[in-house]
Parts: sequence; structure tokens; C-alpha cells
Amino acid sequence: MKPNRLRSVFMNLDSRIQLLVIGIIVGLCSGLAAVGLNQGLQLFSGYLDQFHQHFYLVAFPVAGLLLTVIIMKYMIRDFDAHGVPEVIYSISIRGGALKFRSSFSKLIGSLITISSGGSAGPEAPVIISGAAIGSNIAGYFKSNEMMRIAVAGSGAAAAIASIFNAPITGIIFTMEVILGEWSTTMMFPVAISSITGTIVSRLLSGNQISFAHRTFDVSIYDLLACFGLAIAIAVFTLLFIRLLKVVSNILDSRFKSLLLKAMIGGVVVGIITIVFPQVRGEGYEVVRSLIGDRFSMDMIMVLGLIFMKMMATSFTLGAGGAGGVFAPSLVIGSLGGWLYFQGLNTVFPHLQFSGSSLFALVGMAGMISGTMQAPLSGIFLIIEITGGYDAILPLLLVSFLTPMLVKLIEKHSIYHHELVKRGYLLRPRTDGRILAEIRPEELLEQNLFSVYPDMILADLIPLIKKSSRNYFPVQDRDSGHYLGMVFFNDIKGFLFDPDLVNSIILEEVMQTDLATVSLKDSVIDILHKFETTGAWSLPVVENDRFQGLISKSSLLDHYRRELKTQTEI
Repeated sequence: MKPNRLRSVFMNLDSRIQLLVIGIIVGLCSGLAAVGLNQGLQLFSGYLDQFHQHFYLVAFPVAGLLLTVIIMKYMIRDFDAHGVPEVIYSISIRGGALKFRSSFSKLIGSLITISSGGSAGPEAPVIISGAAIGSNIAGYFKSNEMMRIAVAGSGAAAAIASIFNAPITGIIFTMEVILGEWSTTMMFPVAISSITGTIVSRLLSGNQISFAHRTFDVSIYDLLACFGLAIAIAVFTLLFIRLLKVVSNILDSRFKSLLLKAMIGGVVVGIITIVFPQVRGEGYEVVRSLIGDRFSMDMIMVLGLIFMKMMATSFTLGAGGAGGVFAPSLVIGSLGGWLYFQGLNTVFPHLQFSGSSLFALVGMAGMISGTMQAPLSGIFLIIEITGGYDAILPLLLVSFLTPMLVKLIEKHSIYHHELVKRGYLLRPRTDGRILAEIRPEELLEQNLFSVYPDMILADLIPLIKKSSRNYFPVQDRDSGHYLGMVFFNDIKGFLFDPDLVNSIILEEVMQTDLATVSLKDSVIDILHKFETTGAWSLPVVENDRFQGLISKSSLLDHYRRELKTQTEI
């Protein structure tokens, strides 16, 4: 069947069938991408592990970061995308539109970054890849904007579900973090893609639990101790978030050359891995040993390992490496939970706790929840990747307490901070999101009669009879520049006096101090100007020339139409 014929058939289907079809296609593609990246990391990381005792290991992260920057910046030309925030930005501002090259660029970059020893996780690259796949498939079928947003979210869900073998987490993470809404219409394609991606992962990689653990018998002492654990994990979360920001800012301000920055970051990461080889790559082996009660290390060394994992991740990502904070958060959270338990056991040796593996497992949930301000994602991720349903009560407690404590200092998640700062986080069905979808050109009213300042009131009377407006823009007769406005209410008292109507010129009665707006302004800025000036209509002026008017009534009419559009697919 020809492509145009295929699109035509698809576009005539019911919208729910369209979402079902695209959801399955996106799930298949995203699942294959996730499995491919996972297997590639296992292959290359396993090969490079044989060199881990050699001093020249420091060169691997340097080479990896340099190669990542060269490929991403100068070959693929997709260096500016930043993983999960890029997906959220596209959904908030660009209607779910993502570049096609984003579907593979971050996969290549993360494969090089992580397998060469960079400290990062593959989840964020897989998310942006899945979202880009969904966005471009929706574009191929010429789907409307709301459907494209839903399908982009579906790609992210399938990616998370595939890489963790966690379909529920894929759905919840997408709704909670990526889309920011829980509507049934959005959840349907997200669920389809998440299920499909998980099936692909299980067929190709097996239906395995990533982090097996022993059975827990949670006691009241464990639950009480979780209040302190939430505080400890909140401290580690805040330190991690701050280090990511500080290191990135320092590298950006000190090193303008991308290659020099990558080299410096690689050297730092390489030196850290010589002393603490556990920080290399994803770090999932550390998590498995913690959860499986096979971990043994001095408490001071563990504290150092936590800080070094934070530093290595900050330099890896700040220097231009491709990766995310999912895996580092799991490692830091599990280490933090283990360390907290050891301290607790030292202070209260006679109390019976369930063991270090429980606190390591719950620490992971708290760290994920705090870093991303997404408690449900933290809870279900840990349940699905560990099978830890018997730890549900401490998981719930820490996963909701930790982000609450973190939010006292960091108002927004690691993914949302920069977007909020720049005004780019516009959630569905909020005023900001609805207004952002309206362009000033759509509001422009141009059925007005322009007048000149040297005209007398008598010359204006024929225009008043023909016009449906009570105001007239005044422009310079020679240059055409906008000068002000004449309002009917200001002149109606003069129109019935023959002497005044033939002697007063418009320059004497026009208003010149009116606020104006530009077509380059956002509708949010225009609305703010309406509120501050109290005006009902505002002149639109570009390069000193009058273009038309924007009125409150027109803005309200478009607002209601856009609201209706955003509630339907």
C-alpha cells in the first residue's frame, strides 16, 4: 500500500483506533531501542571491564566524553537536547514536536559515554529516543497536536517500561513527570505503548527482576526508622541536585570550548574511578550487592563513595556526556539507605530491624521520588524492579516524605527547574498552556479606519458612520508612523457644535500615551498588559507602524476555543 494511501486510510479511522495503532507501533520501536541500548552497554562495558585495574583507565572517560561531544555536536548536530527536560519542553511549548535525529542521537551518545566509564544512566536517552520516535510517527500520519503530544508521551512510557521491565512505572512516570496530567484519553495510548514495549523487552531479554532481594518482615521499628531515613535521603537528594547545578555552571563559565570542557570532565571522572571503581557506568552491580545483602564496606568509605558518585555524575553530564540521573539516583539512594541502617544499628544495637537490604531498597525509592518530585514513580519503579511488595509501607512512607522535605528547599524537580525558570513548563489545561497555544496574529483585528493628525473633526464624521469601531488609529501622513488613537467618547461632545467640529484638529484630541503591544509578544504578556493598564483594546505596533488591535473579547473567544481543543483528541 502506498504511503499516501496508508495515511488516508489511517486518518479516516476513529481517533481511539488511531491511538491504539500508533501506540503499538511506538511501543515496538521504543522497546527495540531500549533493548538495543541495554545490550550494547553490556557488550562494551563488559569488554572494557578487563582494563579496570590499569592506571590508564583514566583515559577512557576522557576519550568517551570527547567522542560523544564530537559525534553529537559536529556530526549528528543534536547536542542541545537535554533528555527528559527536552521532552517536557516539546510537550509544553512545541506541541510534542521532536526532531527525528533525537530518536537515535542520544542512544549513540549514551552508549559511548556510559560504556567508556562515564557515570550516568541510560534511561533519559531512551526516554527522549522513545518520545522522538512517537512524535515522528504521529507526524507521518499527520496527527493533530493533542494526539502528537499523547504519542510522544507514549514513546517515553514504552522506553521506561522496556529498559526496566516495568510497565506500570512507564505509565505512571509519563503521566506524573512528562505529561503532567491523568486524563483517560492520554493514558490509553501511554498504556498501550508501555505494555507493547515491555512485551518486546521480555521476548528479547527475558522476564527478569533486575534487583532480587530476600523477603522482608517489616516491623514497627522499621516504620519508625523510616522517618529518619526520609530526612537522610532528602539531604543526599539536595546535595546531588545542588552538585549537578554547581558543576555544570562552573564548567560552562570556565571553559567555553566544548572539547576542552569534555576533556576536563573526563579527567575528573577518570581520577575518581581509579579510587572508587564502583562509580563507573550505571553502577547497578553496587545496587544488586546492597539489595542482596552481599555488600561490605567501611561506613566512611561508603560516605565517600556516595559523594564521589555524585561528583562523577555531575562532571559526566556537565561536561557534555549523554545520560540521565535515574541510575545514579538508584545507586546513591541504595548506598544512603545502607549507610543510614548501619548508623542506626550502631546507635540502637538491641532493636530488631529487618536489615540493611530493606533500607537500601527504600532509600532508592526515596531518592528517585525526591530528585524527580514524583513519589508514585519512585514507589512503583522500586516495586517492579525488585518485586518488593512486602516493603510497601516503608516505601510509601519514605517516597512521600522525601519529596515533601526536598520541596522545602528545592521547589521544582531536577527536570522542571530550568523549564520553570524560563517559563517553559506549561501543564495541560492551565491558563499558561492554553494561552501559549494562541498566537497574537490570531487575535489581530484590522477592520479600522486610519486617520491623520491634521484632519478636522468634520472629516472624521463620514468615517464614524461607516466604522463599526469607536476608535481610530492616527498615523503620520508622510511617514505612516503610528502616533496615537482617537476615541469616539473623547470627541462626541464636540460633534454637535458646528464651530468646534470645523476648527478642532485630531492632533488636539488624540491620545498618545496608550500602551501598545507587538506581534512578537506572547499572549501571556499581552494579557498581563491588559490587567496592568485596565484597557479593553490595545494597539499592535510593529516598526512604528499600526498593524491592528487586540481586544479582550477576541482573546476570551480564542481562549474558550483552545480550552475546548485541549480537552479533546
